[in-house]
Amino acid sequence: MQQYVLETLQKCPLFKGMEPLDIEMVMSRVNYKLVVYEKKDVFTLAGMPCLHADFVIRGILICRMSSLSGKQVEVSRLKPGNLVAPAFIFAKNKAMPVSVETDTKVEILRLSPQALKSIIDTDEKIRMNFIEVLSNIDVFLTTKMRVLSLFTIKEKVAYLLLEQSGEQGSNKIHLLRSRQEIADSFGIQKFSLLRVLSDFEKVGAIKIDGKNITILNRSKLK
Repeated sequence: MQQYVLETLQKCPLFKGMEPLDIEMVMSRVNYKLVVYEKKDVFTLAGMPCLHADFVIRGILICRMSSLSGKQVEVSRLKPGNLVAPAFIFAKNKAMPVSVETDTKVEILRLSPQALKSIIDTDEKIRMNFIEVLSNIDVFLTTKMRVLSLFTIKEKVAYLLLEQSGEQGSNKIHLLRSRQEIADSFGIQKFSLLRVLSDFEKVGAIKIDGKNITILNRSKLK
């Protein structure tokens, strides 16, 4: 197995707590292949069945959900180390609830569901890690639904800033997505996002410098 592939799999929650040699030994027992998608390729469409166990090795995948009117909401971004749609690999109804496209050139390590089941069945650590992955998905979706359905636009933006601050470990945040992409992720208009950011800056809650935002007063984000 190529070194860069092995290093990425080490980041995957499925292999948490495992040494590189252990991961390589596990993967040597099953067949897999590397698949490459170009930037802006369609990875899958909503309603299509989940037929593979795919690990993101390089690049970014964007998952979007669409309404009947055609409005799209970005649900998540899958980075190197992420397993694509783990909750649907063994589901009775395998229809994907989201459409997925590549944000960059993407490389995927692909297993069959049977191969994934084999390594889950034969390794207790991987089995427990898979259970944890599924549990975390439930927590993520519950939080996402609460934010999208119950939060005001102001609360959504404040949530984003505080979440990014926590992830980056600093009050100085670098936004990796454009304003439009952020607005899409919350299902709001870009104008509404810009207005709230401007309001937060006016009251001294934040300082904006392009994609860099500094939180000056957390209490004013409420």
